[in-house]
Amino acid sequence: MAKVKLGRTGIVTEQNAFGALPIQRISFEAAGKLLNRALDGGMTFIDTARAYTDSEEKIGQSIAHRRKEYYLASKTMAKTPEGFWKDLETSLRNLKTDYLDIYQFHCVDQCYRPGDGTGMYECMEEAKKQGKIRNISITAHKIGIAEEIVESGLYDTLQFPFCYLATERDIALVNRCKEKDIGFIAMKALSGGLLTNSAAAYAYIAQFVNPLPIWGIQRESELNEFLSYIKNPPTMTEEITALIEKDRAELLGDFCRGCGYCMPCPAGIEINNSARMAQLIRRSPSENFLSEQWQEKMERIAGCLHCGKCMQHCPYHLNVPELLKKNLEDYRRIISGEAKI
Repeated sequence: MAKVKLGRTGIVTEQNAFGALPIQRISFEAAGKLLNRALDGGMTFIDTARAYTDSEEKIGQSIAHRRKEYYLASKTMAKTPEGFWKDLETSLRNLKTDYLDIYQFHCVDQCYRPGDGTGMYECMEEAKKQGKIRNISITAHKIGIAEEIVESGLYDTLQFPFCYLATERDIALVNRCKEKDIGFIAMKALSGGLLTNSAAAYAYIAQFVNPLPIWGIQRESELNEFLSYIKNPPTMTEEITALIEKDRAELLGDFCRGCGYCMPCPAGIEINNSARMAQLIRRSPSENFLSEQWQEKMERIAGCLHCGKCMQHCPYHLNVPELLKKNLEDYRRIISGEAKI
């Protein structure tokens, strides 16, 4: 079994955590079965957020009676102290707990600091003093912001995208967290669904001693796959190394990670999937993406308003309208039979 120590938090857990964003898409009953099975199978870390609609409520209803068996992390997207306290109290109530092991500023555009005028970091300090949170943490998508966070030394953990499509700068960030004894929580370990070999994703991250990957899970088959890695963790075989090299050759560069921070679109475009359809349709079962429903969704791209809102919100500074245009052109060729999947 591979264990991870999350920096100075003292939290030690399986290198295999339950990401609860996807359970907002399933029923309370189905979520309860997954969560209890995850705990029974050896997972001990659960990550959710106030922004994940009813995810917190499902966790609270399903496993609050087993609270001592798992570490619990949630997040706030609040920008004001008033919003911070409202979110924290709502999360504690929904999760049916009186404390969070980790509380995170969610997808920040700045490194909150004491005395910066926002009052946000002071809220974290006060919440910790009151015993409502045990560690002050943060999530980011922008590498520059993440680097500033780590160098500040103010946060106990950082959550940041990390997978086998990582750049040298991403890897340096992981190593710097280790040097400064800051826990590193790896989101997007499957790059928003573009990476389909979970064994390869696990084996790559397991080469590093400090990242804790959180896997977004909504199906029993997915959970079974990740639970099997607790007793039989995948390693970097020649086959997996070759697969990773092939994927890196195909996917590195300007591609949409599907994070969804560009949404909603004023023109009704499902940007987070439409802007990476060329990859999705070739790397996943294609039947769903060829449906009449998806054909209608893709054609919405032609109605792009070029308002620029998606580019303003994209953490990766992508030219989103251009990506959408290229994906629509490719999709139309596939539908017409001019291009192969």
